[in-house]
Amino acid sequence: MSEIHWNTGAEHSQPAAADAAHHTPAAVSEAALAQESVAAQAAIKRRRLMIIGLRLAVLVLVLGGWELSARMKWIDPFFYSMPSMIWNQIVEWLRDGTSQGPLWQQVLVTLEETVIGFLIGAVSGVICGIVLGRNKLLSDVFSIYIQIANSIPRVVLGSVFVIALGLGMASKVALAVVMVFFVVFANAFQGVREADKYLIANAQILGASPRQVTMSVVIPSAMSWILASLHVSFGFALVGAVVGEFLGAKEGIGLLISTAQGAFNASGVFAAMIVLAVVALAADFLLTRLEKRLLKWRPAAF
Repeated sequence: MSEIHWNTGAEHSQPAAADAAHHTPAAVSEAALAQESVAAQAAIKRRRLMIIGLRLAVLVLVLGGWELSARMKWIDPFFYSMPSMIWNQIVEWLRDGTSQGPLWQQVLVTLEETVIGFLIGAVSGVICGIVLGRNKLLSDVFSIYIQIANSIPRVVLGSVFVIALGLGMASKVALAVVMVFFVVFANAFQGVREADKYLIANAQILGASPRQVTMSVVIPSAMSWILASLHVSFGFALVGAVVGEFLGAKEGIGLLISTAQGAFNASGVFAAMIVLAVVALAADFLLTRLEKRLLKWRPAAF
């Protein structure tokens, strides 16, 4: 009887052991995954804090070294200024305004010229890039003229635009358009040429018209190229507007820089550069948000 009872106990214990062996690894695996997830999130947070700390350390080191060098007369603050003087200049502009008017008005004028030139140059560059990228005959005919125009130092055209269009907004917008157009055009053209030929062929086999192929296959394929060019081209548009103002204008950040230069005010030059940097960073942030919204389908970069 004891032998029979022992066998029966073994028969009952085997399913229990098998059930425990079946469920335990899954539970352990889920717990391990949860721990790994928590550890990964903590590592990402530590890395972000480390990057922020290093950035602040570099900023403090550069500004502190600059300030110390100027105060110790290792460099001449008359020519190179120093952070405290630049900060005082910005505060003075914000409080009392500039010689041309309120600081915000100068920023708005330059920003308006930049945005208008950026939009015109970007739209025309995208359209021309797509049209020439899709039409080989037009590409072969106009490619030589585009290369010639692109080889001209575009900043030099600012003087021509000031002479032809005057000291108003038109000359600055024209220079910004020229600065933006070739950057966006080159990327749009290359993006169209790099579109997947198999996708285009499949769309044509399914009966898609040339317009449908362009709108549904080619443009989405080139969108990454186009958006990448927008980050760079906005900076070029800002450069075009400021250079145009520097050459001749009634108001704007470029005129502010030119006035500070004429008065040998190094602090004013650096302060205007900081204002331009803030505008450029804000624009780049908005363009990055736009890119993420338009390219939700693209996998995140690591």
